[in-house]
Amino acid sequence: MYEFGSQAWLDAFVAAINGSKKYEEAARDWEGDFYFIITPEGSMAERVLYYMDLWHGKCRDAYLVADEGEKEPVFRMTAPLSVWEKVVTKKLDVIQGLLTRQVKLKGNMAMIMRNVKAAQELVECCTHIETEFPE
Repeated sequence: MYEFGSQAWLDAFVAAINGSKKYEEAARDWEGDFYFIITPEGSMAERVLYYMDLWHGKCRDAYLVADEGEKEPVFRMTAPLSVWEKVVTKKLDVIQGLLTRQVKLKGNMAMIMRNVKAAQELVECCTHIETEFPE
Protein backbone atom coordinates (compact mmCIF):
# COMPACT_ATOMS: atom_id res chain seq x y z
CA MET A 1 0.00 0.00 0.00
CA TYR A 2 1.41 3.38 -1.01
CA GLU A 3 0.44 6.72 0.49
CA PHE A 4 -0.74 9.18 -2.14
CA GLY A 5 1.52 12.22 -2.08
CA SER A 6 4.66 10.23 -1.21
CA GLN A 7 7.77 9.53 -3.25
CA ALA A 8 7.07 5.79 -2.85
CA TRP A 9 3.68 6.24 -4.56
CA LEU A 10 5.31 8.24 -7.35
CA ASP A 11 7.97 5.55 -7.82
CA ALA A 12 5.22 2.92 -8.13
CA PHE A 13 3.45 5.15 -10.67
CA VAL A 14 6.63 5.47 -12.74
CA ALA A 15 7.07 1.68 -12.71
CA ALA A 16 3.47 1.26 -13.88
CA ILE A 17 3.91 3.84 -16.66
CA ASN A 18 7.17 2.38 -17.92
CA GLY A 19 5.70 -1.12 -17.84
CA SER A 20 2.55 -0.23 -19.77
CA LYS A 21 2.52 -1.08 -23.48
CA LYS A 22 -0.86 0.66 -23.83
CA TYR A 23 0.52 3.92 -22.44
CA GLU A 24 3.68 3.60 -24.54
CA GLU A 25 1.60 3.26 -27.72
CA ALA A 26 -0.92 6.00 -26.82
CA ALA A 27 1.82 8.48 -25.86
CA ARG A 28 4.38 7.63 -28.53
CA ASP A 29 4.26 11.22 -29.86
CA TRP A 30 3.99 12.96 -26.47
CA GLU A 31 6.72 15.38 -25.43
CA GLY A 32 6.22 17.39 -22.28
CA ASP A 33 6.83 17.50 -18.58
CA PHE A 34 4.36 18.18 -15.77
CA TYR A 35 3.87 19.39 -12.29
CA PHE A 36 0.97 17.52 -10.73
CA ILE A 37 -0.01 19.70 -7.78
CA ILE A 38 -2.09 18.34 -4.91
CA THR A 39 -3.65 21.07 -2.79
CA PRO A 40 -4.19 20.12 0.85
CA GLU A 41 -7.44 19.04 2.43
CA GLY A 42 -8.29 17.30 5.69
CA SER A 43 -5.21 16.02 7.52
CA MET A 44 -2.95 16.96 4.60
CA ALA A 45 -1.14 20.06 5.86
CA GLU A 46 0.92 21.12 2.85
CA ARG A 47 0.55 20.93 -0.88
CA VAL A 48 2.49 18.29 -2.76
CA LEU A 49 4.18 18.75 -6.12
CA TYR A 50 5.04 15.80 -8.30
CA TYR A 51 7.38 16.52 -11.21
CA MET A 52 7.16 14.08 -14.12
CA ASP A 53 9.11 14.11 -17.38
CA LEU A 54 6.98 12.21 -19.87
CA TRP A 55 8.58 11.54 -23.25
CA HIS A 56 7.38 9.30 -26.09
CA GLY A 57 5.49 6.84 -23.92
CA LYS A 58 7.95 6.63 -21.04
CA CYS A 59 8.59 8.52 -17.82
CA ARG A 60 12.21 9.65 -17.90
CA ASP A 61 12.23 11.24 -14.44
CA ALA A 62 9.85 11.82 -11.53
CA TYR A 63 10.25 13.17 -8.02
CA LEU A 64 8.71 15.32 -5.31
CA VAL A 65 9.50 19.00 -5.66
CA ALA A 66 9.95 21.27 -2.65
CA ASP A 67 10.14 24.59 -4.54
CA GLU A 68 7.74 25.18 -7.43
CA GLY A 69 10.35 27.42 -9.07
CA GLU A 70 12.78 24.49 -9.35
CA LYS A 71 11.50 23.54 -12.83
CA GLU A 72 9.53 25.20 -15.60
CA PRO A 73 7.39 22.31 -16.86
CA VAL A 74 5.25 22.65 -19.96
CA PHE A 75 2.14 21.72 -17.97
CA ARG A 76 0.84 22.24 -14.43
CA MET A 77 -2.24 20.34 -13.30
CA THR A 78 -3.66 21.38 -9.95
CA ALA A 79 -6.50 19.91 -7.92
CA PRO A 80 -7.44 19.35 -4.29
CA LEU A 81 -6.64 15.99 -2.74
CA SER A 82 -10.30 14.87 -2.96
CA VAL A 83 -10.37 15.45 -6.73
CA TRP A 84 -7.10 13.58 -7.29
CA GLU A 85 -8.58 10.73 -5.25
CA LYS A 86 -11.56 10.62 -7.62
CA VAL A 87 -9.21 10.55 -10.62
CA VAL A 88 -6.99 7.79 -9.20
CA THR A 89 -9.99 5.65 -8.22
CA LYS A 90 -11.65 6.13 -11.64
CA LYS A 91 -14.61 8.07 -10.25
CA LEU A 92 -13.64 11.08 -12.38
CA ASP A 93 -12.15 11.03 -15.87
CA VAL A 94 -9.23 13.45 -15.89
CA ILE A 95 -10.40 15.08 -19.15
CA GLN A 96 -13.86 15.60 -17.66
CA GLY A 97 -12.12 17.05 -14.60
CA LEU A 98 -10.28 19.52 -16.83
CA LEU A 99 -13.39 20.49 -18.78
CA THR A 100 -15.40 21.05 -15.58
CA ARG A 101 -12.47 22.91 -13.97
CA GLN A 102 -12.21 20.48 -11.07
CA VAL A 103 -8.64 20.02 -12.30
CA LYS A 104 -6.95 23.24 -13.34
CA LEU A 105 -4.47 23.23 -16.20
CA LYS A 106 -1.74 25.68 -16.98
CA GLY A 107 -0.39 24.81 -20.40
CA ASN A 108 -1.63 23.99 -23.89
CA MET A 109 -5.12 22.48 -23.50
CA ALA A 110 -5.27 21.78 -27.26
CA MET A 111 -2.23 19.52 -26.94
CA ILE A 112 -3.93 17.62 -24.12
CA MET A 113 -7.10 17.26 -26.20
CA ARG A 114 -5.10 15.89 -29.14
CA ASN A 115 -3.70 13.26 -26.75
CA VAL A 116 -6.78 12.20 -24.79
CA LYS A 117 -5.94 8.48 -25.09
CA ALA A 118 -2.46 9.11 -23.66
CA ALA A 119 -3.97 11.01 -20.72
CA GLN A 120 -6.47 8.22 -20.10
CA GLU A 121 -3.78 5.52 -20.25
CA LEU A 122 -1.60 7.56 -17.88
CA VAL A 123 -4.44 7.64 -15.36
CA GLU A 124 -5.08 3.93 -15.98
CA CYS A 125 -1.50 3.26 -14.86
CA CYS A 126 -2.07 4.92 -11.49
CA THR A 127 -5.32 3.04 -10.89
CA HIS A 128 -3.31 -0.19 -10.52
CA ILE A 129 -1.34 1.13 -7.54
CA GLU A 130 -2.63 0.10 -4.11
CA THR A 131 -3.17 3.60 -2.79
CA GLU A 132 -3.95 4.95 0.64
CA PHE A 133 -5.23 8.53 0.76
CA PRO A 134 -4.73 10.91 3.69
CA GLU A 135 -7.91 11.46 5.70
